[in-house]
Amino acid sequence: MSEETDKENKEIKKTKKFNDNSVYIGKRPTMNYVMAAMVILNRGTDCIIKARGRAISHAVDVSEILINKFFPTAKYKDIKISTEVLTNDEGRSSNVSSMEIQIAPK
Repeated sequence: MSEETDKENKEIKKTKKFNDNSVYIGKRPTMNYVMAAMVILNRGTDCIIKARGRAISHAVDVSEILINKFFPTAKYKDIKISTEVLTNDEGRSSNVSSMEIQIAPK
């Protein structure tokens, strides 16, 4: 989850339209992402937690802490899972799992 995850997160932002309601999960402490998601939910808008590869378990932790501890009125709205094909610097392609968790403030 080092440089590879950072490159993947940068690639997400380049290839997909950046959404102000998204929190991209990486290697920072869990509470940083929980607080970022709380800011979005406090605005009254849905929050989308996005992760790829090994960060998926971290994204699940973030969403569970958010709903169970800090924002009990929030509910899961949608969960999407997919596989993305990434090409590394050497030209080899690999499949990487990705997940989006949408949480509504309710």
